[in-house]
Amino acid sequence: MGRSYFHLHLVSDSTGETLITVARAAVAQYEGIAAIEHVYPLVRSTTQLERVLSEIEAAPGIVLYTLVDQELAGRLEEVCRATGSPHLSVLAPVHSLLSSYLGAHSTARPGAQHMLNAEYFKRIDAMNFTLLHDDGHLPHDLEEADVILLGVSRTSKTPTAIYLANRGLKTANVPLVPGVPPPPVLETTRKPLVVGLVASPERIVQIRQNRLLSLNADDDTAYVDREAVAEEIAASRRLFARHGWPVIDVTRRSIEETAAAIIDLYRDHRLRFIAE
Repeated sequence: MGRSYFHLHLVSDSTGETLITVARAAVAQYEGIAAIEHVYPLVRSTTQLERVLSEIEAAPGIVLYTLVDQELAGRLEEVCRATGSPHLSVLAPVHSLLSSYLGAHSTARPGAQHMLNAEYFKRIDAMNFTLLHDDGHLPHDLEEADVILLGVSRTSKTPTAIYLANRGLKTANVPLVPGVPPPPVLETTRKPLVVGLVASPERIVQIRQNRLLSLNADDDTAYVDREAVAEEIAASRRLFARHGWPVIDVTRRSIEETAAAIIDLYRDHRLRFIAE
């Protein structure tokens, strides 16, 4: 069965991240159908919009937009109707619901969610911390972390840590290497949430083999031996159980799903830590 395609125009007066996330989540539900994305960020003037309109006229399709300027939105809708392009203001239903419930009207501020507020600087600080504490670096100040991820090689520690940092959590990740004891500070740390990441031996071996292949390295090593990998994972599970650290199996989880589970665990951990 062949895959079918359609043009998807995403028009935003900000970075476009909201539109891209919503659009891809929706399109992913349609098997055998793929979107040819046209992304237009920071559209805040008539001149910028006209360039967008010319592309929609050249390749009509579905148009999703987040434009708080009503004049720009009206002009976009006009061209959409003329080209037969279905269109939707993605945030309009949400604003309508909020306005109805709160009894207040919103203020048109393009990119308001990206303003340089305290939350923004918290994320930047978390990202800096996470990058400095990747792959076991700077173990002496792990107590300053919000979350510490432990796991054998290729359990998605680094991408998960970066995702959590983007959510404002200072995240360190520490690899578990056969024959190398974990940092002693983990025995006494209290403030951070320590989470163990595991995966099936088959999955780990597959990822490691691909890694070695990309490096043109010899694969005749315990690093990709199924029995040796199984023992690594078993040893990591014993370590986690001995300390009572929560464990997440990432075999079939996306980075986003793993991070969501960790954030949920962190909320409970934080409440218990504050209560002590």
